[in-house]
Amino acid sequence: MLSVIKLPQILQGRLDAAAGAFLHPSNGRRIDFTQPFGEAAFAAPDSVSWRICKNPVALFVGGMAAVILELAEPRVRSGVWEHSSFRKDPLGRLRRTGMAAMITVYGARSVAAPMIAGVVRMHGKVAGETPAGVAYSANDPSLLTWVQATASWGFAEAYSRYVAPLDNEEFDALYREALPTSRLYGALHTPGSNTELHALFDSMRGRLEPSPIVLEFLDIMRATPAFPRPLLGLQHVLVRAAVDLIPGWIRACLGLTSKHGLSPHEKPLVKLAGAMADRIVLSASPAAQACIRLGLPIAHLYM
Repeated sequence: MLSVIKLPQILQGRLDAAAGAFLHPSNGRRIDFTQPFGEAAFAAPDSVSWRICKNPVALFVGGMAAVILELAEPRVRSGVWEHSSFRKDPLGRLRRTGMAAMITVYGARSVAAPMIAGVVRMHGKVAGETPAGVAYSANDPSLLTWVQATASWGFAEAYSRYVAPLDNEEFDALYREALPTSRLYGALHTPGSNTELHALFDSMRGRLEPSPIVLEFLDIMRATPAFPRPLLGLQHVLVRAAVDLIPGWIRACLGLTSKHGLSPHEKPLVKLAGAMADRIVLSASPAAQACIRLGLPIAHLYM
């Protein structure tokens, strides 16, 4: 059972404000996770998904690891790099991607379903060829399966390694919980168990490839201030933690060496940050706001 860390009021206020500012920039659309009152999300409040996705360290590290794996697939890489605003507006892209993930997990179904449908329509406009001349479409079910699977894997693996270990049943539960929304996104063959997930990863041997874009992505993530100024040093460490999360054979394939990952003395720091983040209630976070929507205590996920 978790126990909530009580921070000084000033520090708690700054963290709440930072969380709100990241997900709700002044020029962006604001999503109210407290409404419609009483309406369920696609995942239940006692789900593994809700427990994991409340943790900002697991989300950042796991989300970054997922993007690295996506960029290792040449068709996905071309779609992401040529048709998104990541290079011009990396922070804006991070915010939009993060908000989509939060709506998918915590949003009321009447909010999440139309948002997902909008993403599918947007993906319908994305098509082209890789530099090698291979055609791709963003709504290709096989590519969507890889994207959805790597996202679920990244969040779960980051939480298990840097926050609290998950057993095989918990991994299986998280992958099952993601199936309904994955299918709405068009990922028709997303793994529903840890065994199926690892089978998918094994099937990608020979299909993933190195690219300078992977290293460029890491440079962008080190240079883009996604965290409040006092925590920018931690952001750089978490970028390396994401590289460490990648399976060894894929790191070797991408040319990611030990210098791109964590040093031995940094691993305890990441675990400490992950454990603390799991016990600090951010009242502005989608997780806390979704609990309010369902009539639960704001600290429900920490009890």
